Amino acid sequence: MKEDSLVIHEIYASIQGESTFAGLPCTFVRTTGCNLRCSWCDTTQAFYGGTRMTRAEVLERALATGTELVELTGGEPLLQPGVLPLMTELCNAGRTVLIETSGEADVSRVDRRVHKIMDLKAPGSGESARNRWSNLDHIGAGDELKFVLANRGDYEWMRDVIRSRDLPRRTPHLLASTVFGKLATKQLVEWVLADKLPVRVQLQMHKYVWAPEAQGV
Repeated sequence: MKEDSLVIHEIYASIQGESTFAGLPCTFVRTTGCNLRCSWCDTTQAFYGGTRMTRAEVLERALATGTELVELTGGEPLLQPGVLPLMTELCNAGRTVLIETSGEADVSRVDRRVHKIMDLKAPGSGESARNRWSNLDHIGAGDELKFVLANRGDYEWMRDVIRSRDLPRRTPHLLASTVFGKLATKQLVEWVLADKLPVRVQLQMHKYVWAPEAQGV
């Protein structure tokens, strides 16, 4: 069965670099493959390759690290059917489970105990047309919506989406970050304050702890 195995790029323990869980020890299960090609993607190494593992093996390795927090990421983890039962098994094992997903893949079948961290792709990504807006119907107070911004146009797009789709009604966790090295975070802060937007400005913490191009950290 397709659900019985996954193609895995890497599994490792580190700290969570983004989201409201930033700074906490976390095990990352990075799957291989993505159907989007965002202009600013920083994990292109996970597009191809990887190792096919049984779901039981992935679960065992993820639990063996001992962290309370586990994140499924990629690539796009929801492209692989085995990710759905894996997340349920991790929840059943007492872990706090996160999934980082592009916003293009259907999130409706994700276990309700899992914290969804879902991108909404701004125009600067080159993939804004791929946003699956129906996914918003499956976002709750424990989930997070993330915007990665490359320029002022992206910021204005985010501001308009937050207001027109009344995103604070769906979740209080609206995250805004800049494309690393392209848009100054200070500039983003100034815009957010000027517009009184209800967002959490975040940094990619891991890119300050380690070199920005470092993998497996």
